[in-house]
Amino acid sequence: MDFINIKNRKASHEYEFITKYVAGVVLKGTEIKSIRNSQVNMSDSHCVFIEEELWIKNLHISEYENGGYSNHEPKRERKLLLNKQELEKIHGKVKTKGITIIPLRLFVNKKGRAKIEIAVAKGKKLFDKRESLKEKDNKRDLDRIRKNF
Repeated sequence: MDFINIKNRKASHEYEFITKYVAGVVLKGTEIKSIRNSQVNMSDSHCVFIEEELWIKNLHISEYENGGYSNHEPKRERKLLLNKQELEKIHGKVKTKGITIIPLRLFVNKKGRAKIEIAVAKGKKLFDKRESLKEKDNKRDLDRIRKNF
């Protein structure tokens, strides 16, 4: 079985992560098949609380090509599965201004279940983004130097 690991590359550039959690996702049959084909775009997705439950919005899972009439809607809201204590912790943190919940990566575990890693995050300012890009460039340069010696 192939290892599925779809990352939200924009997330680390746009946000500073406070805490991370792994949640299950409620999916339809054709959605898991599309995930196994890596037909997922999570760049604009985010999580919200609706009546004490955590939902993910704008997670685009392409329609399964052999789905027929039972195919799913690509951008439907999907429920995330966490235990009650985790939900309460996250809900308490999100009430603070400037804090949001974003998905980091979507993966399939050893049992074949789709899981999503989410982070409680704070948006970066422009100077923070520049600083993280500088650090990334410096690290890349150091790795090149080490590789040559």
